[in-house]
Amino acid sequence: MEDMNSNLAEPQYEAAFFYGLFLRGHPLQKLREDIDVPRHVLERWQRLADRDPMYHGMVERMLAYRRHVLAIFDSLVFREMGTPHQLQ
Repeated sequence: MEDMNSNLAEPQYEAAFFYGLFLRGHPLQKLREDIDVPRHVLERWQRLADRDPMYHGMVERMLAYRRHVLAIFDSLVFREMGTPHQLQ
């Protein structure tokens, strides 16, 4: 049996988790905020990276990962909310 934590290392699995919450009625904006990195956290990460260059690459990778999860989540949500197909 595959370890659940290893699946969460992939952005599509995390986006799917949040999408499931959306389908269960959780507010879209709250989910987007939970996926994104809040400004105060980003500022703290950037100060840490400024003090210790070793963290700079890690911060960039974490931000890229969060943005990727958010992009996948948005694509799932907006596909769900898309216009219905028209019959010809």
